[in-house]
Amino acid sequence: MQSNGRSDSQSNVDGMGVTKEHCYFCFDVLESHFENRKPMPAPFEDEKYPLFVTWNTVPSSSSTSKRRGSSDHQLRGCIGNFSAMPLHRGLAEYALTSALHDRRFSPIVASELRRLSCAVSLLVDFEDGSDYLDWRVGTHGIWIEFKSESGNKRTATYLPEVAKEQGWTKEEAVESLLRKGGHKGKITQEVKDGIVLTRYQSSKTSVTYEEYLDWKKQNQYVN
Repeated sequence: MQSNGRSDSQSNVDGMGVTKEHCYFCFDVLESHFENRKPMPAPFEDEKYPLFVTWNTVPSSSSTSKRRGSSDHQLRGCIGNFSAMPLHRGLAEYALTSALHDRRFSPIVASELRRLSCAVSLLVDFEDGSDYLDWRVGTHGIWIEFKSESGNKRTATYLPEVAKEQGWTKEEAVESLLRKGGHKGKITQEVKDGIVLTRYQSSKTSVTYEEYLDWKKQNQYVN
């Protein structure tokens, strides 16, 4: 996943938490982009949250192989923002940004819609870690700040589910995150001790495209 910068104003964010309607709205934003129409009105309150939108390819029923570090889905885009945003604007923006402008992947095309799932993560409970290991796998996402070999500040983040899905220890997750953030040299204890870590949690849910179509039909949304 990619992110915009963290702001100092985002300590704890209270509110209603994520709902499937957030994901349905993201699907409609993406579908409306391909159909050259206006998306539906957002069917939820316009609370403010830091947020991420993630698109995955839904696995086929015949795909049953599992191994350490593997996942049962294929990432197609994940981008978000660590500054709290109104959900109507934020989800509309990042539904498209993560689908079309994640530089790690080719843009999603209309023919992929039926094979996709959409996940929305609303980020909450930001806390300063006492060191780079002051967090729990499966509970916390981590945001790290560190200095590159040239002395420039670098940042990187993993959402709460990443380390658990990959089967990483905390040490492995932090070392991977340093590489993601652009550290190219040897990862020494001094490098890790120099990390400034922020931990956070997320309220997350996901839906498939078929679930979105069923919901739209039941609620009589028409193009």
